[in-house]
This record gives sequence, C-alpha cells and structure tokens, in this order.
Amino acid sequence: MEKSIVLTGGGTAGHVIPNIALLGELSKKFEKIYYIGSDGMEKNLLKNYPYVKFFSISCVKFRRGIYLNNLVIPFKLLKSIKEAYKILKNIQPDVIFSKGGYVALPVVIAGSKLKIPCITHESDITPGLANKIMSSYCKKVFTAFDATAKRFKNKAVCTGNPIRNLDCDKNEALKYYAFSKNLPIILFFGGSLGAKSINEFISSNYIELTKKFNIIHITGKNNKTDIINPNYRQTEFCNDMKIAYAAADVVVCRAGANTIFELMYLKKPSILIPLETGRGDQLKNAEYCKNNNIASVIKQENLTLEKIMFEIDYLLKNKEEIENNIAAFMPESPNAYICEKITEIIK
Repeated sequence: MEKSIVLTGGGTAGHVIPNIALLGELSKKFEKIYYIGSDGMEKNLLKNYPYVKFFSISCVKFRRGIYLNNLVIPFKLLKSIKEAYKILKNIQPDVIFSKGGYVALPVVIAGSKLKIPCITHESDITPGLANKIMSSYCKKVFTAFDATAKRFKNKAVCTGNPIRNLDCDKNEALKYYAFSKNLPIILFFGGSLGAKSINEFISSNYIELTKKFNIIHITGKNNKTDIINPNYRQTEFCNDMKIAYAAADVVVCRAGANTIFELMYLKKPSILIPLETGRGDQLKNAEYCKNNNIASVIKQENLTLEKIMFEIDYLLKNKEEIENNIAAFMPESPNAYICEKITEIIK
C-alpha cells in the first residue's frame, strides 16, 4: 500500500527550506508527498519540485501587540482549518509533518480532528507560539536542540535540524571567488534581506579587514555598495550558499537556527551576531552556542573592529577544538534520522 505524507509550514524561509531539505530522504519512504501552505514563499519554492503536489489555504498571521487585528484571528483561523480539513479528508495522508509557523497551525489542528498522526519540529531553543499551540495536537514534537526537548517532556524527540545539500569542493569554491592573495576568507551575511548593522560595519571597516583577510559579503537585496577592493567580493544574494560556505574559513552572521545548524554540519567556526527583536529566539540560540563553545558571539551593540578581529583570530587558532565541540552536538545524518523517526509514528 502506498504511503503518503503532508508537509506544512510557511511564511518565512525558516519554515520552508527545512521541509524542502527533507524531500530527498522522504521520497525514499513515501510514494506520495503533498505540501499544504499559503500562496506566499512556499508556493514559489515548491515549483522546483514537481513531484510534490501543492495545496494552498488562507492563513492568518499572529501579530504580537496589535490587539485590534488579533480580534479577527479566531474567525480567520476557523476558515483556514475548514480549508485544510477538506484537503486532508480528500487525500487521507498517513502522517503530517509541520515545520511550525502560523501557516502550519490550521493544518495540524485539522489533521488532529481527522485522527491523522501529526508531528511538528521546532528549530529554536525557545519554541514559537504556533508550535506551543500545535504541541497539544501532535503525537511528537521534534526539536533541533536538546535543551528545547525538555519543554515538551514525553512528546519530545531531539533530532537535530534538517539540512539542505551543502556539499561543495573547497578548491572549486576558491576558483569561483578568485582571490589573488592567500589570506583567510571571512564570510559575512545577514539573511535574504541582509542585516543593516553588519552591512554598516563592513562599509566602515573594509579597508582594515582586507589588510588581513579576504572578505565575501552577502549584503541582502538592494544593499549593494560601490566598494571596490581586490580582497573583497560582494553580492546582494547568494543563490548557492554552499559555494560561499566552502570557501570560508570563518563565518560572521545572524543566529537563526537553520544557519547555526548548517554551520555545525559543515563544522565552520563562526561569530554569531544575534538579531535582538521579536521573541529573542536568536539571543537564546547564540547563548546556547557560546555556552557550549560551538561559536563566538558578539552582541550588536558591541560590534567593533577590535572585537571582530580578536574573535576571528581566536577561531582560526582554535579551529580543531571548535570542530570537536561541534561534532559532539551534530548528528551525522540529521535528515535521515528525522525521516526514520517520522516513519516510526505510522508503523
């Protein structure tokens, strides 16, 4: 009998890309793969995977502190649940796997009503609101960090985080960037939209930085500058992050969970500059990494040339120790392990 799975999650890349990362392993275990999401980012990204049938539903986003808008949430959520219920009743999947976020909430609630086993995955140290709600509708809650698993008690399974394909030959990556000087390569980035503080730091300090390092700088959309320097490479968006990762000796970036686990998978020394807005999840992620000597951390207000130089030098000198620390936390094949745990739910 053919087995089928529904994936759900959306709104941001952090809720979509991990699901996509699992497709290779899931296709070995499930003959039919469906995705239920919104008309946003996830729908566009899934166009590259024609074997995944996509269904869209209307979704309501929870906005912290905007109380008048929140008054309509129950009515919109009920509509979304009804839409998801209709789709799920028709396709009758064996299991639902959620990557969290407001897009996944109505799908999991509807699936629970239909007695379909549901699993949700939390990437951050501190669970998001949607995952907190969904946990009561799910058989299992997978977590990326062991510290998070304690919050969900007997439902929790610490699986690590799904990882997209990042295999790339370092020599090929070095040819791609074609630096003329044999200096350590430092990769700076702040996500698809960039990070203003990181971009401003580079603009103010690139002359001093390029005296000691080759710099790869991913600025984010519409943030490209007119900096010209033989030891500096700039792009607004990197379509293939595995090339940038492969070239880099040290990475300086935000502290989103997906990024942290990619760096851990590659055993890359890193300096995390956590985003301090929202629910503070990046601060908690960064604190965990610092406490376990997995990465260095610099708070945004402490971002200075002297501090960056010090931390880069430390990471380069202690690379082997950091790699060993990372190896203790990172499963060798997180995607395969996650998919194995999913199939256990329906045996």
